[in-house]
Order: sequence, then structure tokens, then C-alpha cells
Amino acid sequence: MLIDVTLKITPKMATDAQGNEKKALVGHLGTHFDVMDKEFPLDYTRRRGLCFDVSNIPASREIGEEAVDLSLVKKEMFVCFYSGYMRKEGYGSRTYFTEHPQLSMNLIDQLLAKGVSMIGIDFAGVRRGTEHTPTDQKCAEKGTFVIENMDHLEDLPKGAEFVIHTYPMNYEGMTGLPCRIVAEV
Repeated sequence: MLIDVTLKITPKMATDAQGNEKKALVGHLGTHFDVMDKEFPLDYTRRRGLCFDVSNIPASREIGEEAVDLSLVKKEMFVCFYSGYMRKEGYGSRTYFTEHPQLSMNLIDQLLAKGVSMIGIDFAGVRRGTEHTPTDQKCAEKGTFVIENMDHLEDLPKGAEFVIHTYPMNYEGMTGLPCRIVAEV
């Protein structure tokens, strides 16, 4: 079965997002990854995927390594975190962009040490505010891309592997690339 985990953008959602987040333009609108100054390797288009359910953690608390079973994470995986935040808050509001959940720096460091290819989330960034861009850059430097604003993560199996396909737009010189992501379960 194929599950599209790409956020479907409506004109209203685009207008709301662009009114509340200065970067929500072509490259950072909806489901996208922060490529920073790197190229997306074509072999990243097909990866083993793993999704963790962290929906029991309030947005006010960081999502730490104690919330997931890191022994399941393997090199070159696409690791997703289902928080339910997009369903709760709705994409595009000021709150969506500023008060979203965030992964702890320790969890991010552990994922980078394991050599994951991608970190996927159903919220606006692995870190908030001034930590957002430097953390995305840190991940990109390690060959790991952060994919933001994924949808339908609740439909993916939790704690079990599946195959996930990622196809970004072929833009040059952008910090964000919109992409289509489909899980094969």
C-alpha cells in the first residue's frame, strides 16, 4: 500500500503560511526539506523508513531520546516523528511556526551519529527560532536532511520498517526544496 505523506497545500494555506512565516515561499512552503548549501543525492530517493509516535509529548517539552527506541535506527534511514501537532494546530498559523514541538539536541546528535539520511517531522522545524537554521545546517553538514511539515504520519506503522520515497524539486541555489514523499507499507 502507498501512503502519501506530503501536505496538500491549498491557496488559503499558502496565504496563511506566507503571512505568518517569512520563509514560506516556493522553497519552504508545505512539505519540504532544508537542503541548505548541499545537493540532494539521488540515492536518497528510496530509503528504509521508520516512524516514531511521540504524540503523547506536549509541544512545550522537547522530544528526547527517552521517547524513542534508538536501537531500531539504522544507517541511511529516513526517521519520522509523528507528533500530531499539524492536526492539532493546523498548518500556516503563527503558532504553528513558533510554538511547535522540537527534538532535543541530544536526540538530533544521536540520529546524526547513527548516520540517518533524513529526519521527517509533522511540524515546522526540529528546533525553533534562532536554533532552526543552524541545526538544519549542522544536519546537512553530516549528510542528513530535515524534512518539515509532513502529513499523515499517523497512518505509518510505528516502530516497524517500511520503504519511503522522496522526490524533491530540482531547484538550484535554494535553502529549501519542496518534495513529494510516499511511504510503501
